[in-house]
Amino acid sequence: MLFGLILSFLVSFAVCYLFVRYNPFGMWAYDPVSAGPQKFHTKPVPRVGGVAIFLSLFAYWIIWRDYGLIVLCSLPAFLGGLLEDLTKRVGVKERLFLTMLSATLGYFLLSASIDRVGVPLFDHILAFSLFSFAFTVFAVAGVSNAFNIIDGFNGLASGVAMISLLALGYVAYLVGDSYLFYLCLILCCALLGFFVWNFPKGTIFLGDGGAYLVGFLIAEVSVLLVKKNPQVSPWFPLLVVAYPVVESLFSIYRKKILRETSPGEPDKLHLHMLIYRKIKVKNKAIKNSLTSPYLWAFTLMCALPAIFFWENTMILIFLVIIFIIIYLWFYWRLVRFKSRISLMKLMKRGMD
Repeated sequence: MLFGLILSFLVSFAVCYLFVRYNPFGMWAYDPVSAGPQKFHTKPVPRVGGVAIFLSLFAYWIIWRDYGLIVLCSLPAFLGGLLEDLTKRVGVKERLFLTMLSATLGYFLLSASIDRVGVPLFDHILAFSLFSFAFTVFAVAGVSNAFNIIDGFNGLASGVAMISLLALGYVAYLVGDSYLFYLCLILCCALLGFFVWNFPKGTIFLGDGGAYLVGFLIAEVSVLLVKKNPQVSPWFPLLVVAYPVVESLFSIYRKKILRETSPGEPDKLHLHMLIYRKIKVKNKAIKNSLTSPYLWAFTLMCALPAIFFWENTMILIFLVIIFIIIYLWFYWRLVRFKSRISLMKLMKRGMD
């Protein structure tokens, strides 16, 4: 087991080194400095870190012949994001469709289905396979997309992912689910191999491929943990990933309702971007790396109580509501600090 964890780290670390040092994909794999409102780096950077994560999982499967099915299920989500990284021509709808395809494969090949959410009426509806299938695909694709949304600063998405995986892995250990426990550790080691290159200097980015891959795998682990272990509340994994999920849902509301634009249109109003602007440091590289710890703290604020109350649905629901309130309050405070303009006008302008 220890050798497998070391291998996962070393494969990811070595592949990232090759991309940083030689960049075999050429300029296709680079993220230019002025590439849109959500770009804050100061020099072109390779954005194919997801390849390192995927190859770590693939190497583990080649040697131990384990986790092959989940690697197979992740392929559509990963390749859709990777093609966008390399070509910049794969739209949001196409990537969402491919992520839903991965969720569909997980539903049938891994039996990763959501059959309960701890709400009696909704659980009764989920007893019907068609509704369970539709809700599972929606939820898994949503979490996958949520990690892509928060992937904006050095160490942000990978740090949040590692905290989430450690929380999920800990509860998997408590309930004796060795399959999911080891998978969480393997993913953490693969992410760590990438993280040391990504934070704090940002010499390589996770990219859409990596963000969708990591988000999908965390979603699948969450679904399988609840599916295989009835004592685990379905609200436990939701609280663990509450930050990216709430960020994603609020982003849709902000763009669709307040700004009346497409939810897929990028803007400068994500929480991590507001925090970035609030940090009083002139050096952009340092300012970038100082942003992520604030959001790691947000994730820990959810993950720590989640692992204490992983069996108690009522307390977990209460904690999810409390986090949403804290998120909205904190967001509102940052917006007020930013400008005297009314919130509605600021949202419609997108802080352009």
